[in-house]
Amino acid sequence: MSKILIVEDEESIQRVLQKIIAKEFPKYQIHSAQDGLAAVDLLKEHPNIKVVLCDIKMPKMDGVEVLSAAQKIEHEATFIMISGHGDLDLAVETMRLGAYDYISKPPDLNRLLTAVRNALDRNTIVKENKRLKRKVAKGFEMIGSSAALDEIKQKIQKVAPTEARVLITGPNGSGKELVAHQIHQQSSRSKGPMIEVNCAAIPSELIESELFGHVKGAFTSAVKDRSGKFLQAQGGTLFLDEIGDMSLSAQAKVLRALQEKKITPVGSNKSIDVDVRVLAATNKDLKAEIQEKKFREDLYHRLGVILIHVPGLNQRLEDIPLLVAHFNQLISAEYGNKPKTFEKEALMQLQQYDWSGNIRELRNVVERLIIMVESTVGKQEVIEFASK
Repeated sequence: MSKILIVEDEESIQRVLQKIIAKEFPKYQIHSAQDGLAAVDLLKEHPNIKVVLCDIKMPKMDGVEVLSAAQKIEHEATFIMISGHGDLDLAVETMRLGAYDYISKPPDLNRLLTAVRNALDRNTIVKENKRLKRKVAKGFEMIGSSAALDEIKQKIQKVAPTEARVLITGPNGSGKELVAHQIHQQSSRSKGPMIEVNCAAIPSELIESELFGHVKGAFTSAVKDRSGKFLQAQGGTLFLDEIGDMSLSAQAKVLRALQEKKITPVGSNKSIDVDVRVLAATNKDLKAEIQEKKFREDLYHRLGVILIHVPGLNQRLEDIPLLVAHFNQLISAEYGNKPKTFEKEALMQLQQYDWSGNIRELRNVVERLIIMVESTVGKQEVIEFASK
C-alpha cells in the first residue's frame, strides 16, 4: 500500500495533519515522525512512501537534512516542506535543492490538500517517465556474447564516464547508434538530453541552421528565431550520425564549436556558450575521405579521441540466436502477441546467410517470420520467408 509521511515535531499540528490527510486520501496509509532521524528511518524502511510533508525546524535533524538524506538513499518520495514565517527563505532554498513545494504555518487546508494532490500526480508522472525511459533504454540494448561485442562493451565502460569524444565506425545497420546510446546512458550526462542528427538526411544548405539554429530573417523561410541541435543538447549528448556526409563548410563550424565550446546561429553575430558532449558515427572510411579532400583532417582528430569500430553481423554470426530471441520478444510485445518458437534448425539456417544489411536486416527478417508463421519457426519457414 502506498504511503504518505508527515514529519512534524509539534504534536498538535501532526495530529491535525494526520486526520485531514487520512480523510482526504483514504487509499494511502499515513505514517508520522516527530523528528528528522525518525523520518529518515521510515524512508529507509518504506520505499513506497510517495509524499513527505516535512517541517523545516525540528530537533535532532532539520527538514533540509531529511531532504538531503532522502536524496542520498535515492528515495523517490516527493517532498512538501512546512515552514514557519521566519523560515520562508529556507523553504525556498529547499525547493532549489529538490523539494516540490512548501506550505506556511499555520497551514491553509485547501492549499495543503491541493499541494499533496499535485505531489501525488507528479509522483505518478515521474514514475511513468522512468518506466518509459527504461522501455526506451531496452530498445537500445546491445545483444550478444561474441568476443567482438564484448570488446566494444569494455570500451564503452571505460570511455562513458569521461568527457572524451568518440567516433564510431562500421557498416550501415551494424548498430552504431546503439553504441552512442550506451555511452550516453552510462555517462554523467544521462539525465540530460541525447539529441541525434542524421547528417546524411539534411540538405547541405540547411545543415548549419539545423545544428546551430538561426535568427529571424537569416534566410527567406526564417520567419522566427530557432535553436539548433547544439543548444537542444545542452547539458547532454549530441550524436552526429553519418558525419562523413556533412559539407565542408558545416565541418568548419563544427570544428570551431568543439574548439571554443561556442556556437553562432545563422544570421547572428552573437556567440552562445554550449555544454555538450559530441559523439559521431560514420559508415565511410574517413581517412580515405581526408585524402580526397572531402573531410577535414583536423575535425577527424577532434572527433576521434576514442575510436570504436562496430563489425558487421557477418563477423559475429554467433550472436544471431540471442538477437533473434531479443527481437522475437520485442516485436511480439509490440503486436500484442505471444513470442514465436524458433527451432534450433531455424537459427542455424539464419546463421548461414550473408547479412549485408546487418542487424537491421535481421530484425526485418524476424518481424516477417513473426507475421507470416503461425507459432513455430522451423528451417523450412526460414527458407521460405527469409530467403536471400
